[in-house]
Amino acid sequence: MSFFSFGQSAEIDVVLNDAETRKRVEHKTEDGKKDKYYLFYDGETVSGKVNVTLKNPGKRLEHQGIKIEFIGQIELYYDRGNHHEFVSLVKDLARPGEMTQSQTFDFEFTHVEKPYESYTGQNVKLRYFLRATISRRLNDITKEMDIVVHTLSTYPEMNSSIKMEVGIEDCLHIEFEYNKSKYHLKDVIVGKIYFLLVRIKIKHMEIDIIKRETTGTGPNVFHENDTIAKYEIMDGAPVRGESIPIRLFLAGYELTPTMRDINKKFSVRYYLNLVLIDEEERRYFKQQEITLWRKGDIVRKSMSHQAAIASQRYEGSTNTGNKPAVQNQDAEN
Repeated sequence: MSFFSFGQSAEIDVVLNDAETRKRVEHKTEDGKKDKYYLFYDGETVSGKVNVTLKNPGKRLEHQGIKIEFIGQIELYYDRGNHHEFVSLVKDLARPGEMTQSQTFDFEFTHVEKPYESYTGQNVKLRYFLRATISRRLNDITKEMDIVVHTLSTYPEMNSSIKMEVGIEDCLHIEFEYNKSKYHLKDVIVGKIYFLLVRIKIKHMEIDIIKRETTGTGPNVFHENDTIAKYEIMDGAPVRGESIPIRLFLAGYELTPTMRDINKKFSVRYYLNLVLIDEEERRYFKQQEITLWRKGDIVRKSMSHQAAIASQRYEGSTNTGNKPAVQNQDAEN
């Protein structure tokens, strides 16, 4: 980004030191498109260079200081303009003065805490970015560069199966069972449905994966439900005593880890919704929450030693009792 003032202008470019080797991943932008960003984990150092290029060599560029910031923030779309920062680090690169030629400044943010996963939703956005600023009297010169953070999790110690019943008195009695309640993002949901009593004519049955995004607090709470997947279990009428197996592969769907009460601003939860439709188009359903997490028990070779240390730290701090292992860092499966 460049600005013009008093005959001199400058361009800022932010370049990571490991840009050539660091993994890049796709991430959804606010307009629904996907771009590629550099991937980081909690505990990793963020370092690089800020290149300031003068547009008119030989002319002075006066400034009140040059700095770079590492920022993690949450923006609620219904409250635009109020950015809730949960990480804010600053490095001064140059004191107030003047520049007569282009310069490069090194920066390093060591072992940066990045407690939450990057997320772009219906009503909220959580982002991490670097922002370089040349402060000036009239108009600052700034450049931002977004990165993506994935939360690192290990296999949860407690992962009990889900067993539930759906019943309509004297008409329908179904038991269904899923092999576990917590799944990593490339997992397979395995289950069975048992028909114990069938006196209504069921013509269709499916399982839906529903994402529920909750933002705000108190009177300003907004819920957005999004059906991520529809999996047809059966097309036709079941009979008493019949059992139907379920195998639902999650890898093909756009999912994030479960996020609970992130910085007291928003949550993202996932539900399995069993839907039955009879011949008169009446719908019967039963919903059950599941926990999604990003697999991190196998550390990629490309992942830095710092992130591996953070992984161990996270493993020791989260897997207690029945608490989901989803909020603090991650490596791809």
